[in-house]
Amino acid sequence: MILGADKTRLSKRHGATSVMAYKEMGYLPEALVNYLVRLGWAHGDQEIFSLKELVEVFSLEAVGKSPAVFNPEKLLWLNAHYIRETEQEKLYEAMKDFWPAAAEKADKGFMKKVIVDLQPRAKTLVELAASAGFYFAEKVEYEKEAAQNFLQPSIAGYLKEIAVKLSGTPNFSRKGIEDFLTSFAQEKEIKLKVIAQPLRVALTGKTVSPGIDEVMVTLGKERVVQRLQDACAYINSQ
Repeated sequence: MILGADKTRLSKRHGATSVMAYKEMGYLPEALVNYLVRLGWAHGDQEIFSLKELVEVFSLEAVGKSPAVFNPEKLLWLNAHYIRETEQEKLYEAMKDFWPAAAEKADKGFMKKVIVDLQPRAKTLVELAASAGFYFAEKVEYEKEAAQNFLQPSIAGYLKEIAVKLSGTPNFSRKGIEDFLTSFAQEKEIKLKVIAQPLRVALTGKTVSPGIDEVMVTLGKERVVQRLQDACAYINSQ
C-alpha cells in the first residue's frame, strides 16, 4: 500500500495519482519507474537505478511489507537527475509537447542548444519549457523590478558600446565572450558585475538565467546585438 505524507491511503487529494498526469506534469518515465520501485523495495543505500540495473538486482525477497509513504519532493529530485543525465536528442523528443508557442518556428539545432543551457537546472519538462521563453521571443519582455534595477541610464552607454564591439568580435564562443567582457570591464575600469546583470536583463528580461556566456552563445551574435540595441532603446524611452 502507498500512503500520502499524512500516512493515509494515497488519493487525489494528495496530488496526481495517474501515470499520465505525471507525464503531463513533465516527469520522465525513467524517474517515475525508479521512484515507484524504490517505494517498497531497497538494494542497499542505492537510490538511482537504470532499467537494466533494476532487471538485474530486483527481487521479491527485498520488497518490504510495511506501507510506503509517497514523497513528491523525492520524486522531483529524481526527475531532475534524469533530466540532467538524459542525452539531448532524447530530451528533445520528450520536450515536443511542452515548448512555448513561440518555439514553433525554431529549428531543431537551436532548440537542442536551449536544452543544453537549461537541462542542468530544470526539475520537470514543464519547468524547462517555462524558463525557455526568452530564447524564442522576438522582443524580450523585461520583468518590472529587473528593468527598474538594472536597465538604468547609467548603463546604456556600456550596453551600446558592447553591442558595437561584439558585432565585430570573431570569437563568439563562451571563452571568447568571457575574455571580451573581462577586457571590456578592465578597459572601463569597472567591476564585471556592473555590466553582468544588466546584460542578463537585456538578453533575457530576468535576473536569473543560465550563465550569461551560455545564453549569448546559444542566442547567437545577431540576436545578442539586437537585444542590446533594444535594451538601449528601452532605457532611452523611459
